[in-house]
Amino acid sequence: MASDVIIHIVDDEEPVRKSLAFLLSISGFAARAHESATAFLSVASGLRSACLITDLRMPDMSGVELLHRLREQDAMLPTIVITGHGDVPMAVEAMKAGALDFIEKPFADDVLLAAVERSVAELEKRPRTEDDGEAIRNRLTELSDRERQVMRGVVAGLPNKTIAYDLDISPRTVEVHRANVMAKMQARSLPELVRMVLAAGETAD
Repeated sequence: MASDVIIHIVDDEEPVRKSLAFLLSISGFAARAHESATAFLSVASGLRSACLITDLRMPDMSGVELLHRLREQDAMLPTIVITGHGDVPMAVEAMKAGALDFIEKPFADDVLLAAVERSVAELEKRPRTEDDGEAIRNRLTELSDRERQVMRGVVAGLPNKTIAYDLDISPRTVEVHRANVMAKMQARSLPELVRMVLAAGETAD
């Protein structure tokens, strides 16, 4: 871990800001909290060695809008988006806007810290290379048409029952296809699968 990296936390809820800042500090990270996206934007352009953790839903502007504003200011940082259950489609939009990762609430401390470590590493070198993208595309070719359809539904944030209804198959069959997709894509979590799909240029539409 680079000792001079500061992890900036943007969340409108003070208990969340304090909890995240405490977790980061006891884990050896320097942290700074901001009560709103607007407050963070006022200092973002001057940041150098920094990463960002932002909530997706905030009253002044959403995490997606914040990412767009950062890109407009040429102040984009490795960003982790925290999202509630059911916000997966919005989280995917955030990743398309440049977020490095998203984490669904509630999450374990080690899940967040692992994402932070990936973000810090991103400051030094992009983890995705052309070879990585090619490997992911090769895995996609191993999926059956039905598995690809299920994958798109999963990445779109649809529950198994909805995917089953749309494809006219049973929820149990969706579960089997979903497990096969995760195994063939070598994805350990939904966020990781989403990263792979976006890296390969595969749309969820």
